Amino acid sequence: MPGIFRTTNPLSIVVLFFYGMVLRFAALLDPVVPVANPSDGVLYHSVIRGLKAIGGSSGFIYAIFAYLLVYAQALMINSVFFRHRLLTKPNFLPALAYVMVTALFPEWWTLSSTLIVNTFIIVAWNHLTALYKSPKAKQLVFNAGIIIGLGSFFYFPSLAFVLMAIAAILIMRPFSLPELLLCILGATVPYYFLFAWLYLSGSLDIHKYIPNIAISYPQFQQSIWAWIALLLLMVPFLFSGIYIQNQILRMLIQVRKNWSLILVYLLIALLVPFINGSKDFEYWILCAVPFAAFHANVYFAPQKKWLPAILHWGTAAFILALNYYVLTQ
Repeated sequence: MPGIFRTTNPLSIVVLFFYGMVLRFAALLDPVVPVANPSDGVLYHSVIRGLKAIGGSSGFIYAIFAYLLVYAQALMINSVFFRHRLLTKPNFLPALAYVMVTALFPEWWTLSSTLIVNTFIIVAWNHLTALYKSPKAKQLVFNAGIIIGLGSFFYFPSLAFVLMAIAAILIMRPFSLPELLLCILGATVPYYFLFAWLYLSGSLDIHKYIPNIAISYPQFQQSIWAWIALLLLMVPFLFSGIYIQNQILRMLIQVRKNWSLILVYLLIALLVPFINGSKDFEYWILCAVPFAAFHANVYFAPQKKWLPAILHWGTAAFILALNYYVLTQ
């Protein structure tokens, strides 16, 4: 299967769409109606209410919307890889990797606030990867800050990804205080306009839009399925790290810096769920994008194709078994 996606054949996009549906067939056959948590943002609550008005108590519309969002995000990630040459040849392996990574945990099949936030973070990441020697660096960091700020209206702790933007400025370019301040300013712009409108309308309630911040340990559903999924998430990541380390001296400088940024992206995504921690594992889907990036590299880099084949088909077999298990519970 990875061989089909090693080219830029447009047919791969069609195959990926149906392959992704197969990998989460349990979510489509037995859909779950998502419930907004207090840590979710006001826009996510609005989305859930809007979809409920359309689909009623049926969870099918949420499952379809969630999958279409995953599929769109997969193509967006692929576009970032293609535009910034993170792999030496254009292909659809990053899209394949993201579809598979997001199918590893049942909690990641639902329409969560963090799944929606991933769309905003991918767009911001695309801006930040273009910073190296860009004549429009100030515009890029300002736009990235605005996008991250807008995403926090769906899940407020995601505002922490401003740290990723700051790290990108430090990694990609010589230190520039104006660019740093523009990034932070961009993240506050959506709130400035929101609070200005609320103040003028006489309905200003800051706590409704900026919840209290607390650091806590998010609970993890410990089961054999979850531990195997974590193993399948980490093994390709470790292999990919080895391949990147072996090839790093042959990479272009901007590509090397972009892989460093992806690692920073992963570290921040791993820390964000500790802010206003919840018992739900769905918030960890913020890690799916950087993990998918490393998985795509391990599907592409090895000269001997047996390793990508084993990793892919082993992961696919587990995901299908997990779907069957979820349906029979």
